[in-house]
Amino acid sequence: MGRRFGWLWAAYAVSALGTYLAFDAFSVIAVVALHAGPAQVALLAATGPAVGAAAAVPLGPWVEFRQKRPVMMAMDLVRFGALLTVPAAYALGGLGLGQMLLVSVVVAAADITFGAASGAFLKGLVPADRLLTANARFESTNWTALVLGPPLGGAAIGLFGPVTTVTANAVSFLLSALGIRAVGGGEPRPAPRGTDRLRAADLAEGWRHILASPALRPLFLNNLAANALIMVAAPPLAVLMLGRLGFTPWQYGLAFAVPCLGGLLGARLARPLVARYGQWRVLRATSVLRAVWPLGLAFVGPGLPGLLLVMALELGVITCSAVYSPVYATRRLEHTPHDRVARTLSAWSITGKATTAAMTALWGLLASLTGPRTAIALAGVLLLATPLPLLRRTATAPPSPATVPPSPDGSPQSR
Repeated sequence: MGRRFGWLWAAYAVSALGTYLAFDAFSVIAVVALHAGPAQVALLAATGPAVGAAAAVPLGPWVEFRQKRPVMMAMDLVRFGALLTVPAAYALGGLGLGQMLLVSVVVAAADITFGAASGAFLKGLVPADRLLTANARFESTNWTALVLGPPLGGAAIGLFGPVTTVTANAVSFLLSALGIRAVGGGEPRPAPRGTDRLRAADLAEGWRHILASPALRPLFLNNLAANALIMVAAPPLAVLMLGRLGFTPWQYGLAFAVPCLGGLLGARLARPLVARYGQWRVLRATSVLRAVWPLGLAFVGPGLPGLLLVMALELGVITCSAVYSPVYATRRLEHTPHDRVARTLSAWSITGKATTAAMTALWGLLASLTGPRTAIALAGVLLLATPLPLLRRTATAPPSPATVPPSPDGSPQSR
């Protein structure tokens, strides 16, 4: 894949490990250091991503008309600086919930902006026929970090205090910025848009492209609904397992850490499955398979059988998702013109984060009214309908766009 991709992959790996070392760290700090209650913890979990998504709306068009590597480095440095204020304020005795909410918003907006820039940068960096390989490597790295990060982060918090993992996460973004700088090489300067003002048309272009594309629209609807419905079941399941069923925190963590090994398997299977069956068949099959598992979580019982059931169900969800994710990410880039990638990825990410945040809050209210099992079961039933946008299409998906001429630095732009 070349030296430049190697540096980009290394930067992704170190930032992913830092992110998962600090998995749920803000909730831990809120409970342990600030003595926050359940409502405040839920507010912290939902508000940051939702407001961050709104703040990122104008940044997609801004990224589109700028070179992507400097934007990626800038977003890494923004996240480094924002996160570093948390241990600094904690050391000085001035850390509060308001500051953590603000940091969460800044980090969420920077996450979306970085993702939009990195997708566009990857499309110009990697040859079109290696794009799936690159996305599969990122997917494998993500699941490796998810297997290793939370247990190591929990141990670090126990040994060194509640803000330790936030500090490590901040440093990981600094190292990521240095890795992206080491990528080097030329990058074509995007064509100017003719005005310095942010236009309403710029903001809507990403959503317009997604909804008008017969190749992207069903993927968007499927991914949006499936991700949200999988995520909304997590808080009620935590309440059920750690409360009524009596699982200890380490058992709860083990129930979700072990199945992440399925993510490594799924990411490795993605490319050979596509080579044998084609992108569209793999996407349709995995969208169905990942939807059938979560309903079983509503029937989890106490003890070892319940723990093994959670592991088996999560293994199924994660393995199928790990096959689906690099294939859909590749298809999304293939069907997006080079000059719209940043806006399209921004629109996709903003909509996903906002939808998941809103539905998580709604399901929390539902669980408090009906009980956690009912909320988990309803999410599982609705999840069964999420493959419909993909299944309603004809058996053969539209062909990928033709290959365009290489960019000025010699790298293929798209196909």
